[in-house]
Amino acid sequence: MNAVLDGEFVNDQPPPERMSWARRFAGWWQRSPRVPVVLKSRQLVVQAIRDLVVAVLRSPFRFVGAVVRGLVVVVRWWRLWVRVADYRAAAEQSEKLADKFTDIRALALFRWRVTGALVAVAGVVVAVLDLVYGHRVLWTGGGVVAVVLAVLGRRKDGSPGRTPVLAGPRTLTWTMDPQVLVDAFRDAKLIGKDESLRLVERARRQGDGWAVTVDLPATRKAADVVKNREALASALAVDEVQLIVERVRGNGGHAGRVALWVADEDPYGSPPLRTPLLGVERWDAWRPVPFGRDARQRRVDLPLVWTSLLVGAIPRQGKTFAARLAAAGLILDPYTRLYVADFKAGKDWYAAGRVAHRFMAGDEPTHVLALVDWLVELVAEVQGRYRRMQDLDDEMCPESKITPAMSRDPSLDMPVTAIFIDEVQIPLEDRTPLEVQEKKLTAGEYVGELLTWLARKGPAAGIVLVLATQRPDSKTIPSNLRAVLGSRFALRVMDWRDSNIVLGEQMNTRGYDSSRLLATHKGVGILRPDGETTAGADVLATTVRTYYMPNEDWRTICARGRALREAEGTLSGHAAGQDNRPILDHAAVARAIGGGTVVEQTGESELPEPLASVVDYLGDDLQPGRRDFVPTAELVAALDVEPTAFGLRMGEFGCRPTRDRITTDDGVRQVRGYLVADIRAALTAVRDGTIVDGEVIEDDD
Repeated sequence: MNAVLDGEFVNDQPPPERMSWARRFAGWWQRSPRVPVVLKSRQLVVQAIRDLVVAVLRSPFRFVGAVVRGLVVVVRWWRLWVRVADYRAAAEQSEKLADKFTDIRALALFRWRVTGALVAVAGVVVAVLDLVYGHRVLWTGGGVVAVVLAVLGRRKDGSPGRTPVLAGPRTLTWTMDPQVLVDAFRDAKLIGKDESLRLVERARRQGDGWAVTVDLPATRKAADVVKNREALASALAVDEVQLIVERVRGNGGHAGRVALWVADEDPYGSPPLRTPLLGVERWDAWRPVPFGRDARQRRVDLPLVWTSLLVGAIPRQGKTFAARLAAAGLILDPYTRLYVADFKAGKDWYAAGRVAHRFMAGDEPTHVLALVDWLVELVAEVQGRYRRMQDLDDEMCPESKITPAMSRDPSLDMPVTAIFIDEVQIPLEDRTPLEVQEKKLTAGEYVGELLTWLARKGPAAGIVLVLATQRPDSKTIPSNLRAVLGSRFALRVMDWRDSNIVLGEQMNTRGYDSSRLLATHKGVGILRPDGETTAGADVLATTVRTYYMPNEDWRTICARGRALREAEGTLSGHAAGQDNRPILDHAAVARAIGGGTVVEQTGESELPEPLASVVDYLGDDLQPGRRDFVPTAELVAALDVEPTAFGLRMGEFGCRPTRDRITTDDGVRQVRGYLVADIRAALTAVRDGTIVDGEVIEDDD
């Protein structure tokens, strides 16, 4: 007989909690379009109250000023009327002033009599009313007249009257009067005369400046505002270093939304801040390194793992300081391995010898050859790491990329390895002859090939390249190498071409030109990071003032890094007194980077932009018989360049646009483009030295 059990059903899930009326009201308040935006945020409400208090305190002075302006307007109107200015102007225009002079004089006398009569009548009426009703009439009448005059004089601009020859200085007043901001956009030709702006967020204090977010009229683009930042700064009467213009992207932004921030004074005029790495005992190389602060004093961190960095500047602008800041974070991680080559041959990097696996300082050909050995060693190291990754399970190595756990596992021997080369133009320009795989080339060409290969294949294997140069030009840094360097930092350079060499092609047309930085702003540069920074993943570039790290702080960090490595047992190579020559296999490395020189294979390592990008894009289509014509629209879309500037630069290399017919899904169309034969001719001219930097070099003969 089966037992019958009594039970009770128990629901472990609690009943859904009903949303209280307060939460429903709060949600409606935030979503409703009927509620003003200023009432949806506590910060905006506080700012609105502050603005109201300021407006109330200023209202008596503004009222008196409006009354005075209104009185001036009335006097000017009366003067034009009593002088019969309209009648006189019509007579002058018809060249009958002499004939009408008697009539004009009679009408002017009549209007003077009317004026005197009206003044007399008004005086009598006011006197009678004052006797009957007392002084209240005077006060009431005076108040009404004052209000009327204030209404007439409420606008400063557009009032009739004379225009002064020399006006007073323009000042930033848009924080109190948004109409001035609209006028500034119009003066800068960013919006039309009949267009206006839509306020997204009210002007509010943010740091040592004012911030405001606006929407542009339809079809107007935020990118154009960023590009014309200098014109907008002029219209706002501030220096361009005080004006930060950013496009708002992501869920809360669109192509026509602009965020402005205007500093009260020069944001880079104060003394620089010491690096915060002085206050930490150790650092994690996988964390972005504290690099500096932007104009709003927000900290900017620089990611280094899985990327590379190019630092370019003219001498004495803080180039070496910037490179050492990147090195400082890696030095404080005892699991990183450092290669340091100082071709300045000074004492700036001397302290790094206490922690570096490989270290040298000098500018002789022997040092360049030693660098070649280092790079060959690193190429072989990268190849070995990829081979070892194939034998690791998916849990340890889910992708063909190094992970933090792999970099700290001594048995795998794959630490994050960074190579720092200061004054990299010296080895790249070295002409010491070499023979690699029975092919002759210079040491500089071989260094360029090895660095390019490492920049392409090394980051995923944990190799970080940091290159610094005081000669950022197309001849010094090969285009193939520049194209694969992820992060760029350009301090002050001589002109926009050098700035584009460091930051990338067409960056000056997007509003980023380091040649416009002031000479007094030491350590200030434009950072174009590869990866997300504290400024946001969608920010193309930002102006940064690097932290200050003098030699005594640098020595302190290097000593701390050596102590950490001694404690972890990771001190090796030069720092450990083991200056053994690396075991090299030049044949295997030559096969890895392509079996020969990049110069001999493609001839692109010395090509200037945008010709180098065009050649790289076309590839095998450059061969005769493969393709005869390439549309301009195709090149502009593929290379992501500005069409006008691209056309001008291509014209400098002898490539003139022409019209040809192409077949599309919609049929045969006639479009503008370039003949591939012209591109091949330009390529040959650059290789032969006939064209250098877009200029034709004529033969002396």
